[in-house]
Amino acid sequence: MAEDLTVTRMGYGAMQLAGPHVFGPPADRDAAVAVLREAVALGITHIDTADFYGPHVTNQIIKEALHPYPDSLHIVTKVGALRDAEGNWPQALAPEQLRQAVFDNLDHLGLDALDVVNLRVGGLDRPTPGSIAEPFTVLAQLQQEGLIKHLGLSTVTAEQIAEAQSIAPIVCVQNFYNIANRADDELIDSLAAQSIAYVPYFPLGGFSPLQSDKLRSVATRLNATPMAVALAWLLQRSPNILLIPGTSSVAHLRDNVTGAMLTLSKDELTELNSVAS
Repeated sequence: MAEDLTVTRMGYGAMQLAGPHVFGPPADRDAAVAVLREAVALGITHIDTADFYGPHVTNQIIKEALHPYPDSLHIVTKVGALRDAEGNWPQALAPEQLRQAVFDNLDHLGLDALDVVNLRVGGLDRPTPGSIAEPFTVLAQLQQEGLIKHLGLSTVTAEQIAEAQSIAPIVCVQNFYNIANRADDELIDSLAAQSIAYVPYFPLGGFSPLQSDKLRSVATRLNATPMAVALAWLLQRSPNILLIPGTSSVAHLRDNVTGAMLTLSKDELTELNSVAS
């Protein structure tokens, strides 16, 4: 991500460690702890989280499982949203909300400074247009205060990225992207040229039944799972792509790590590229 921040391209997304619909505690807290410890044992050095997962639950489990953290482990979190009593995800971009969110992340993770904080701007799968200067400036100030080491963005447009970069450097962008949903193709290439990491979420999200069938067909021929093929395609799409697939199962975690080692042939990449909507 940056000269002083090196992570494995295969990371782990902690969203699914919370309860159903990312709300409340998990059914099996010990299993959640085991998944995190297995991720580190497998060599993963990049964990993606947010204090509004649960809320607070995921970060508390990360602290329970892994604190004190190994020097090689980097935790990336997000601010800019909350969870209400109905489980919705309202924006929380006011200066006082952002500052409190950073302090909450520090407290629940047991850290003095956060490795990376992403400003989450849009909804679950699409950006919300408009200026992000005010909220991003708040995070830049917290960075100057030493509470944040690096800044990133989540669910944003190219214009919002450029606006943020006029305020402070960014090390990563986290947007919705996969084989079937490729609106960010040009953006990925632009960020790669700037050595900025691109972190796609929902690697199997938004697929039509026909697109799923095509992916499943390739996976069957390779004796692999659709998720493994989708992750392998992302890794081969661009060298600046980092992955954060989530799971609450140790077995699925191992499958994801193994799948990321899959190398797709030129013909397989061509076939998979035809899946794009």
